[in-house]
Formats: sequence, C-alpha cells, structure tokens
Amino acid sequence: MSSDKVFSKRYFQIPRAEIGHLRFILESYDGLAFARTLDNQLALVEVAFPPSRSHDVEPLLEALAVEIGLQEVPSPEEILPL
Repeated sequence: MSSDKVFSKRYFQIPRAEIGHLRFILESYDGLAFARTLDNQLALVEVAFPPSRSHDVEPLLEALAVEIGLQEVPSPEEILPL
C-alpha cells in the first residue's frame, strides 16, 4: 500500500520563519501529523496525517492558522510551475 493511501495531505503556506515552529509543534504531538517543506522559497509545506486522526488534527490546524499564519493552498501540482 502506498503512503498516499495511508495519509491525508493538506498544503499550506506560512511565513518562512515559522516552518521550524510548525515542525516542532507537530512533532510534539508524537505521530499525530508530520510536516514536510515542499518549497522553501514559497514556504510551502505539506501536512500529512492518518485519516483516522483527522478529528484531532483539524482543531490543531485551525489553532495554528491563528497562531502562526497557516494559509491552506491547493495541492502543489496546481501551484508550482513544472
């Protein structure tokens, strides 16, 4: 089974200085969700999480939107030049 089927993925732009903070916060929840930087210049990050944990992840992402300025964006295929 590929990891695409195991994890739900959402994409966000954040202030570049907050990328480390986002990773630190998500890692502190021990496996709840994972952040990966897709484009450092655009500060584009992917947040992946098990679908079974979405009820825990969604409120956290909403709080982080206020705290560090997460802004959801379309998937990278839709916004990154090929």
